[in-house]
Amino acid sequence: MSEIIGLTGCESGAHAMRQINPDVVAAYPITPQTALMQKFADFHADGEVDTEFVLVESEHSAMSATIGAAAAGARSMTATSACGLALMHEMLYIASGLRLPIVMPMVNRALSAPINIQGDHSDSMGARDAGWIHLHSENAQEVYENIIQAVRIAEHHEVLTPVMVCFDGFIISHGVEIVKLFDDKAVKDFVGDYKPGLPYLLNPEQPITIGALTFSDTYFEHKVSQMQGLLKAPEVIRQVGKEFTAKFGESLACCYDFFESYKLDDAEVAIIVLGSTAGSVRVMVDEYRAKGVKAGMLKLRMFRPFPAEEIKAALQNVKAIAVMDRSIAFGGDGGPVHIEVKSAFYGVDKAPAMFNYIYGLGGKPIDLPHIAQVFDDMTGFLKTGKADRKVGFLNLREA
Repeated sequence: MSEIIGLTGCESGAHAMRQINPDVVAAYPITPQTALMQKFADFHADGEVDTEFVLVESEHSAMSATIGAAAAGARSMTATSACGLALMHEMLYIASGLRLPIVMPMVNRALSAPINIQGDHSDSMGARDAGWIHLHSENAQEVYENIIQAVRIAEHHEVLTPVMVCFDGFIISHGVEIVKLFDDKAVKDFVGDYKPGLPYLLNPEQPITIGALTFSDTYFEHKVSQMQGLLKAPEVIRQVGKEFTAKFGESLACCYDFFESYKLDDAEVAIIVLGSTAGSVRVMVDEYRAKGVKAGMLKLRMFRPFPAEEIKAALQNVKAIAVMDRSIAFGGDGGPVHIEVKSAFYGVDKAPAMFNYIYGLGGKPIDLPHIAQVFDDMTGFLKTGKADRKVGFLNLREA
């Protein structure tokens, strides 16, 4: 029995956590994530979960407490944003290095300086090499469904890797949308009871040490072993998505694969994007199709591990690609997603022309005319073979 109600992205995330009913949740407030944990605190106070709800003194402590609980054999979760993710940066590597299946809703927000509380992807992109799986959400429905699936993904015995479920601050976190909530028991049955996939501390039959020191004779081997979870993750992510769809029927969100392909079959120009901006790009694809332009979109859901081969296959016949990045890789060749896509196409014969656009930093609005500019640049290039820019900035204030 499902229920359709109006919820913010933070509220939909809190409902997913309520239905999962984790053993331990560690919480510390930071805008715009605070509303998620406040709502979960309501569920805890009302007796709707029997979670051990731990209030800590910082985000570093939040991840530390979550790591401790997960290492003890508990299904454990936390949530954060922006500077909070940056403060727990050290602990992100410990969570992934210990192969702890932690799930963390991550509300994307700009990093200082200057201080800004609006949404962009600077925070999670700064943690892209911390060994976590990154799933991005376009709307509140996807936030809800991604968090539920993330538990199964993280805890799979061949993955055992933490997952952050990313969604745009304020645009999704505080915007009210129609969300379809599934039956509590059906969700609980889907995630199942937690059975730790590795030895854990609270098991007197098998005493172990966790977090021991390692030197050069074994550290390298540990890190290569850690990679195996990420290598197995795509297969598991795809399988969990199929099982989710089979159990709950057609979702109000997208199909749950590595990415959504929108009108790419015959596309000549395509935009790659992740997060809430995909909705606007989809509108402009339809508008340009009506003008006779063969436009398409690839909405990236799984950023880590990066689905390079699948993206190449999906875009093999496209003549020009524009990657829209809501963050900057300072000193790099454009934005983080652009760097990954460009690397994927390295060495490909007749690779598509590649454009990159940085947009929306610090919550800067991205409107339909800005996306039209991206399509116009690509179609102009196809006509003339010339481009004014290969890396551009959308809606940048003129000097």
